[in-house]
Formats: sequence, C-alpha cells, structure tokens
Amino acid sequence: MKPIISGIQQVGIGVTNAEEAFGWYRKIFGTDIVVFKDAATASLMQQYTGNQPHNRMAILAMNLQGGGGFELWQYTSRKPSSPLSPVQLGDLGIYSIKIKSRDVGAAYRYYWQEGVKLLSLPSKNPAGLEHFFMQDPYGNTFEIVEDHNWFTSNYHPTGSVCGITIGVSSIETSSNFYKEILGYDNRIYSGEGNFDDYKELAGGNHNFKRVLLGHKRKQAGAFSKLLGPTYVELVEVIDRTPKKIYENRYWGDLGFIHVCYDINGMEAHEQLCSEKGHPLTVNSKNSFDMGNAAGHFAYNEDPDGTLIEYVETHKVPVLKKLGLYINLKKRKPEKPLPDWMIRCLSFSRVKK
Repeated sequence: MKPIISGIQQVGIGVTNAEEAFGWYRKIFGTDIVVFKDAATASLMQQYTGNQPHNRMAILAMNLQGGGGFELWQYTSRKPSSPLSPVQLGDLGIYSIKIKSRDVGAAYRYYWQEGVKLLSLPSKNPAGLEHFFMQDPYGNTFEIVEDHNWFTSNYHPTGSVCGITIGVSSIETSSNFYKEILGYDNRIYSGEGNFDDYKELAGGNHNFKRVLLGHKRKQAGAFSKLLGPTYVELVEVIDRTPKKIYENRYWGDLGFIHVCYDINGMEAHEQLCSEKGHPLTVNSKNSFDMGNAAGHFAYNEDPDGTLIEYVETHKVPVLKKLGLYINLKKRKPEKPLPDWMIRCLSFSRVKK
C-alpha cells in the first residue's frame, strides 16, 4: 500500500500563552473548532528539546470553511526562547503560513478595521493570485492568498492553512525532497530576481530564487475535503547568507515549529523516507492519545532541518460531551468522510 497524504493537517506555532493565542487566531482567522486541548509531557521529542522531556499544553484549532489548523504549543516547564535575531525572508525554516481567502480585498479591509499589523497591500503574486502579508501579535508572518477550494461557508473572510513558505539553501535539492516525500510534483511558478510582492517584508529587498509547488494528483483520504489542496513555496536568498530560524533553540520555542501532514499508511511512508535518504527521526509507533484525539505520529527533516510531522489519525471527537468519536481505523483509507460527519466538528466550536 502506498501512503496517502490528504493535506496539511496543521502548522505548529510555539507561543507563550496558548489560551491567549487561541483567542486571537479564533477572531482573526476563524479557527474556532477545538479538535483537542491537551496537557502532557513531550517525552518522544527529546532530541529536539535538549535531550530531556518537557511539559507542554497544546490546542489544535481549525476553521470548517476549509484548510489545515493551528497547533498552538506552549511550554509549561520552561520559558520558550525567541529567535536569536529577527527572522528575514529566506532564512532557513518556515517563514510564513498561507491562509486561504475567497475575497482578499474583504479580508484586508477586515484586518485593517481590527488593527492587525499589515505588511503589504493586496497585489498579484507571480502565479496571478491576489495576496497580501500580515503579522500576528507575536511576530509571525502570514500570507492571505486567493483560493477557490472550500468545504463550508460562514461569516469569516478567510479559511485556514492552505500552504507554507519555507526558506531553503538550495531550491533544487529541496524541490526534490518535497516532490519525492510529499508528492509536490507540480511547479506552478518558478523565477529568480527581486520581487515587488516581497519588498515590504523583512529582508524582502534581496534577490531570490523562488518556486511554488502544488500537486497534480487528486486528493484522497478521510479529511481531504476539509483540508483542501495545499502548496509549498520555496525561497532561496542568493545575495546574503541565511540564518537557521531555530538555530540553538528547541522545538516548541516561539515561532513556526513544524508543518504536519495528515497521512494514512505510516509504515509505507517510513519505508519511502528511508529509501529516499530522509529517515524518520521520531516515531510514536503505537497510538498516542491527545486528550480527545488519538493517532500515530512521526517526524523527519527537510534538507535544511525544517521539521515535517506526519499524523495518522485513529480517533477524532464528534460529540465530546456524549463520548462520540470517529474511528478511522476501520475505514477505507482513500475514502473521504461524509460531509455531515465532518460538519459534526462544529459541536466543538468556541464562539467567544
């Protein structure tokens, strides 16, 4: 069996206060569905946390309009550290998260009214899509981008995660990794030079190589309709030496700590990663429990050390108060869940 990757399940964000961050993201990005809220010890991540276990609290929040979620991750046993220097475009690691929007202009006006820090005006990206950049109160950069793939419709001007922008040291080396390991086989755009849509970003006035990757294949898997198509933009700065965003810091420290893919067929994926020279560095092996959700998780690294997480979901709550869950282990792995079943996640909505 070949592994099935349904999409980006979530991007991990290290914060100092997960409850506070959830409130901001809920209002600004509409991620008001709490899939789980859990406090535990991250015992399996010790190679990325100073060779010792640390306690943490995590909240996974999603937007039912579509897209991946945010895993808001807070250390409770130590004070998280900030980047050693301000992050610039092209630094190695996850630079920004792409957030989908039906109406980029309406999203821009909404954020301006809410006092969000806007980094650029709406404009066309090289793929011809409307977009702009903004920043959360914690210094993380987000790109609001035109998208036409939706699961439901509500009041909010955006869905959630439809992709990421990653700083890399070699476009070609990293493109091969994301093609072979994650199936990004469609070069939507590639170019080199100084880009107008980057100029207002920190470090954005440099020269770059840049490629936007997507998938040719049709999505499959239980949550494929909700997660939607995803994109990875790789950025290589060519006239300065980039820094590693998480250099001398721990996984879970402040910023974008990983990108997580929803997967079915973890054993097959483990074999693929090993054959391609990117073996798993963390593997939970058996089903882990995240309070109200359970599954199998693993990690490996892209060529520059950016952490990629894979989660094979076994159980997800539908009506937590009644103890009702979706058991995914007995389903055909390629078959999407019925729409009504995913909409039941709305019972976990937090309105205020």
